[in-house]
Amino acid sequence: MLIDTHCHLDAAEFAADRAEVHAAALTAGVSRIVVPGVAVEGFAGLKDCVARHSGCVAAYGIHPLYVMQAGEADLQKLRAWLATEKPVAVGEIGLDFYVADVDPERQAWFFAEQLKLASEFDLPVLLHVRRAVDQVLKHLRQHRVRGGIAHAFNGSRQQAEAFIQLGFKLGFGGTLTFSGSTRIRELAASLPIESIVLETDAPDIPPAWLNRGRNTPGELPRIAAELAGLRGIPEAELAMQTTANARAVLPRLS
Repeated sequence: MLIDTHCHLDAAEFAADRAEVHAAALTAGVSRIVVPGVAVEGFAGLKDCVARHSGCVAAYGIHPLYVMQAGEADLQKLRAWLATEKPVAVGEIGLDFYVADVDPERQAWFFAEQLKLASEFDLPVLLHVRRAVDQVLKHLRQHRVRGGIAHAFNGSRQQAEAFIQLGFKLGFGGTLTFSGSTRIRELAASLPIESIVLETDAPDIPPAWLNRGRNTPGELPRIAAELAGLRGIPEAELAMQTTANARAVLPRLS
């Protein structure tokens, strides 16, 4: 069985067929799906989504691309959700310096405040690190948390090792299925297997065979098979180890 450690099953892209997408993932062997939040306004819908679909669990957080619409009151609302709903993590939080029209200082402030909440509630974090790996690491050294997952990791080996030293796992998904993603494929093949977890980020980051179409959690077994091939190990071994990794870094999955 496999664990999808990052899947936006509550997204609008699944509104028409969410139940079918979920059922297909279960049939394919995906036993657990972590659904991260992106904005306070969506938390109620996220809670309903995971309640309706077996094996799904929630994380709550304010995504860096949503901080321009968020205020300080949203952090208090987030604190209440963390206190009452017992999520598996705080997330999706972090920094995104790829999108130009999101204030980096505002992102950094919201990120730091959410790291403080993660520390307060002793929760791991699900990190968004696009074009901001070193800056995210700087914040993690200033605001220590109990680890978590660097989602859609796309950094260097040195950066990967820095996350691992801080107690983090690295999330790999559809990007590793592209032959041109040489750095990601090399890292996925050679990093300690104990440091790797699987994810889809559905409906985003589709694997190569979807030709930029909508991604779903049911694609995870084929992504896992690709990774097993890169590492030269049986698919069953990869599934067992990555599942153990996910449970270790997100204790509430158990």
